Amino acid sequence: MSARGRGYRYVGPVELKAAVLPGGGGCRISSAADFSSWAAEQSAAELAEPFTFVVGTDGVLRLAPRRSEHVACAGGAMVLSAGEISFIRVAGRWAVGDVSNHSTGYCPDVVSWSAVARALDDVELRRPSGFTHEVVFRRCPNCQEHNIVREGDFVCVFCGRDLPEEWNMEPIA
Repeated sequence: MSARGRGYRYVGPVELKAAVLPGGGGCRISSAADFSSWAAEQSAAELAEPFTFVVGTDGVLRLAPRRSEHVACAGGAMVLSAGEISFIRVAGRWAVGDVSNHSTGYCPDVVSWSAVARALDDVELRRPSGFTHEVVFRRCPNCQEHNIVREGDFVCVFCGRDLPEEWNMEPIA
């Protein structure tokens, strides 16, 4: 855990991480000017859809088209959070419309919001007070499958065993 928050390793399919190009990654957004330049390059159709995002371990927001893999957006590196984000215009300024931690590649805990909030504040984007859609991820201790917990039902959809209450998505050594 760094001073900026807990880091998350990629836990998705190895072939997706293997396909990440060296030096690749999402568009680095470290200032309001960076965001304005990036937004100006997007079409109206692109801006109408959510984007893939990660917050790198440096605390910087990175954005990529929605159908991009989070691991590609992160350049294969660890992240402080990952998910999907959409933007809207409010009173002539850009703001976050919706934001989630939905990333089945990194499976970040809902507490990763603090890293997202800091990154959005750094680029002066108005934002909600938390994820507008929280996704709860758990790895089944019995069958090792990754689960999305729905409606507080901590039961593995693959084998029916109970899932832990605490986040446990780190790979087993």
